[in-house]
Amino acid sequence: MIEKREVVEELIQFSSVKKEAINKLWAEVRPSFNHKIVVLDDDPTGVQTVHGVFVYTDWTEETIEQGFLDETQIFFILTNSRAFTAQETEQVHRDIAERVERLSQKLNQPYMIISRGDSTLRGHYPLETKVMKETIEQQKKQEIDGEILLPFFKEGGRLTVNNIHYVQYTDALVPAGETEFAKDRTFGFTSSHLGEWIEEKTEGAYRAGDTTYISLTSIRQLAIEDIVNQLINVSNFNKVVVNALDEEDVRVFSIALILAMQKGKRFLFRTAATFTKIIGNISSKPLLKHDDLIEKSEENGGGLIVVGSHVQKTTEQLQELQTLSSLTFIELDCHLVLNREEFIREVERVKSEAQTSVAKGETTVIYTKRERLDLGEGKKEEELKLSVEISAAVTSIVRDFEIRPKYIIAKGGITSSDVGTKGLQVKKATVVGQIAPGIPVWKTGSDSVFPHIPYVIFPGNVGTVTTLKNVVLELEGKH
Repeated sequence: MIEKREVVEELIQFSSVKKEAINKLWAEVRPSFNHKIVVLDDDPTGVQTVHGVFVYTDWTEETIEQGFLDETQIFFILTNSRAFTAQETEQVHRDIAERVERLSQKLNQPYMIISRGDSTLRGHYPLETKVMKETIEQQKKQEIDGEILLPFFKEGGRLTVNNIHYVQYTDALVPAGETEFAKDRTFGFTSSHLGEWIEEKTEGAYRAGDTTYISLTSIRQLAIEDIVNQLINVSNFNKVVVNALDEEDVRVFSIALILAMQKGKRFLFRTAATFTKIIGNISSKPLLKHDDLIEKSEENGGGLIVVGSHVQKTTEQLQELQTLSSLTFIELDCHLVLNREEFIREVERVKSEAQTSVAKGETTVIYTKRERLDLGEGKKEEELKLSVEISAAVTSIVRDFEIRPKYIIAKGGITSSDVGTKGLQVKKATVVGQIAPGIPVWKTGSDSVFPHIPYVIFPGNVGTVTTLKNVVLELEGKH
């Protein structure tokens, strides 16, 4: 049984944020920060706090150079590395780090590189930042002093208090190590205290006792000088854990960070989506509405919704969506992946039925069988490979779809990445904003299978039971 702590007990001890004073400090410090901000996104949900920025789906030198030359200070590269093997992610991060460092020198443009990871702590950590550190130091002949860990993401209810990372469930906070996410078969963990989590994930290479902790007390007291001094004292790639309950806490830390960087300190970053918004100086924007996204000429068309994630929250949201009688639901039996010919026939059946219903103007939901494919103990890599095969099949349905939907929603990290890159074949997209807290929308580029279509990237672990249904109702103009 998960021990739940009431939210109010955790939060009451901290003074409120001093927004006016913080904004004044930010206005003084932020204009001097001219680094190009390169965000490597391990699945497409990392843009869930930003708008008006570009996201690229490959990392050739030409693409990265285009990102450096963009008028915006920040750009995203979707690696989707959470779906990679360790060997694959190591190669990708070495390639990207080499190219970014080379282009920085060529263009005489300083940069900050952020490894945007899951706010529930899943993913290839510490591998990704370790590889980038080694690669950059080898090229630049200059040490990187430390690594910042900042998994706070308020829209998803991910809060860090007293160095413990929590996931919020309605009126309670659950330590991250006690959630379903910690039981992930590929990226599982047991620790909720972030220093102990670092020690666990690095197998003791970096210890909880050597970690620097930026406390909420320091942040709320605007003890900028103290935080700067903490950062100045970080060396040997030791870790820095940042506590946060509010975006303004991240802003206070970012002020101190910029000042420390101006004194010559160099860091790598493993953070959730909020830090990218704050350090990128991206304003908040109202949630997107039906009229912002759906062209009048496409009002009567059907949308296409693809549900792949197997986390409990997604299944509950799907069940709630199924209460809408106006939608068509088609289940894909993904367990047939074990029999190639049967699986090919199943994918063709689903595509054919979905095309027929969307052509009639019916919004159609394709969802994978809810029972997870379990091959037993010691089969994590095999399961990951099968999940990639299943995602590739779902992707092929979108890629080969003969009817243009009025919008597409993909539910789940791997699903939304593959649908975007391999299904819709997006090379460059614009993030137009969010349709619900933590749920971003791309406008696909002209080279996409369906150009300029609203593409909703719906993380598996975000929202309440009714959020998916409410997003669909909004897009259908019935909210």
